[in-house]
Amino acid sequence: MKDFDTDRFRYDGDKSVKLKKAPTKVDDLYEDDDHYEALLRQQAAEIDKWQERMYAHNRYGLLTVFQALDAAGKDGTIQHVFTGTNPAGVQVYSFKRPTDQEIDHDFLWRSWRELPERGNIGVFNRSYYEEVLVTKVHPEILTKSQRLPEKITDDLDKLFKHRYEAIRNMETYLFRNGFPTIKFYLHVSKQEQADRLIARIEDAEKNWKFQEGDVTERDFWDDYQEAYETCITETASSKAPWYVIPADDKKNMRLLVGRVIIDELKKLPIAEPEPDDKRFKALQKLIPVIRAQ
Repeated sequence: MKDFDTDRFRYDGDKSVKLKKAPTKVDDLYEDDDHYEALLRQQAAEIDKWQERMYAHNRYGLLTVFQALDAAGKDGTIQHVFTGTNPAGVQVYSFKRPTDQEIDHDFLWRSWRELPERGNIGVFNRSYYEEVLVTKVHPEILTKSQRLPEKITDDLDKLFKHRYEAIRNMETYLFRNGFPTIKFYLHVSKQEQADRLIARIEDAEKNWKFQEGDVTERDFWDDYQEAYETCITETASSKAPWYVIPADDKKNMRLLVGRVIIDELKKLPIAEPEPDDKRFKALQKLIPVIRAQ
């Protein structure tokens, strides 16, 4: 097996992020398609095993956050990594543009509502981080669309500083209550993104994936890179680390994400259910009762 060391992609607050220096591609972790599929199935089975243990222990939950630019592969990664995991133990939520009701609350409100229960893995496809990414690239969203008090939007630098602080506090609070957070930035190159967007246009069956706004947003590529660098640097911690995952090869990306999730699940002090001999013997007496019914 190739090098599955994921620590090289981890940011936990000990260093700043420079995305230009972060790889968007690594050497293949698989030998061929069959080997990739076998590794993916193996990881899925392991995630399922650890999620089941976490559910039986019923003390912890896990929140995974997926952030990326358009066409980086969030949907496919979530689908492939968690295929094989008991769907009752995985809660997936995709965050779209905020509704009027959501705008009428604080920027973290809609995320609190979708947090996982104990024993479950929560999967956020986009998240509260959009409010320090998209809004930073397009500040007019804050000043014109979100009906925030004028005294807050008068100083946007201060606003974002406070939002980073609120996010750090939220993730620390979750950690202290048994819900660690893992955050993934799927790091795709500008050329690979262009190739994928063009592929969506050229294939009629994939046109539904293409949004005209994706082309407009590519004009803000450098702004988004800067916003992500600042965001990751400001919110990475040992309690809620970021992983900047190379995304130019989707198969490598999925295998790396799966490995990270397994490793993080293993870090939780989850006790395996121990057989209770007394209860086992008592339950045996129910077998003839059931058969007689």
